[in-house]
Amino acid sequence: MGRGTGADTGIDGLDGRLIVLLAREPRIGVLEASRRLGVARGTVQARLDRLQSGGVIRGFGPAVDPAALGYPVTAFATLEIKQGQGADVREHLSGVPEVLELHTTTGEGDMLCRLVARSNADLQRVIDRVVGFDGIVRAATAIVMENPVPLRIIPLVEQAAAEGADGRG
Repeated sequence: MGRGTGADTGIDGLDGRLIVLLAREPRIGVLEASRRLGVARGTVQARLDRLQSGGVIRGFGPAVDPAALGYPVTAFATLEIKQGQGADVREHLSGVPEVLELHTTTGEGDMLCRLVARSNADLQRVIDRVVGFDGIVRAATAIVMENPVPLRIIPLVEQAAAEGADGRG
């Protein structure tokens, strides 16, 4: 199963409905999902297995709010790194618990990471830990003021499922 449009991944209307149901009710069982979707239990299990093995569904873990854990400050840091230091920088950053995500990028910087901190003052400690590595040349940080569109996937799933069912892509 490849990555790309709904037609490439084999996502159809039933797959989309299943993913949306799981996103809205992550603790639902296969039997209840089959009842709600109006299909056999084996069909739901086979779809789940295929979606997982194809990388469409990556996990079933709880969605955790960093603010509820005492980390209400979110920031994004764009990092410029020394050439040839990418692997070492990735290893360093993976050891910093407050680094929630790391992306390699094109453009102004080489990497973009999402950070959390206990306060604005604590953010300085986190940034110092992030940049306190020889492979990082420079960091530019932006503090998040508001998150009006939190990470969401349901609209994208619905679009991909509709495209797959229509044969578009």
